[in-house]
Amino acid sequence: MDLDIALYQPDIANNTGTLIRLAACMGLTLHIIHPAGFPISPKILARAGLDYVEHAAIREHVNFASFHLWRTTQSRRLVLLTTKSAHSAYDVRYAPGDILMLGRESAGVPDAVAETTELRVRIPMLPERRSLNVALAGAMIVGEAMRQIDGFTSLS
Repeated sequence: MDLDIALYQPDIANNTGTLIRLAACMGLTLHIIHPAGFPISPKILARAGLDYVEHAAIREHVNFASFHLWRTTQSRRLVLLTTKSAHSAYDVRYAPGDILMLGRESAGVPDAVAETTELRVRIPMLPERRSLNVALAGAMIVGEAMRQIDGFTSLS
């Protein structure tokens, strides 16, 4: 698959497990950018991701600098899902090779990290609402990106 998901310093094991399951079912690689707010161990991942962990492609990066170096050497565009964007996630064009990055559940990503991204998008929602669950937001935009790049044709 030509689409990846990146989790920036995830806080909640269950959300990471949900995204592991999404990655396993959709054939995506999940990048976990440390430090995480919980131990990334086989036991914790198995509890959070159930039996999907063994089917998921998971790549860990010791910090954002190492992830950023890896993805720039791979010429991969980084798309940040954030509430701090004016661009609707449904008005942009996704491309093969994109990496969809989700921030920490508690704080998103720091401005310095956001500035390294090529595209920042938000999910439109009612103005009185703060944000969606990170795993739900990730699943919504993975679906849209896969639809646009015809990523579902390889899944049958």
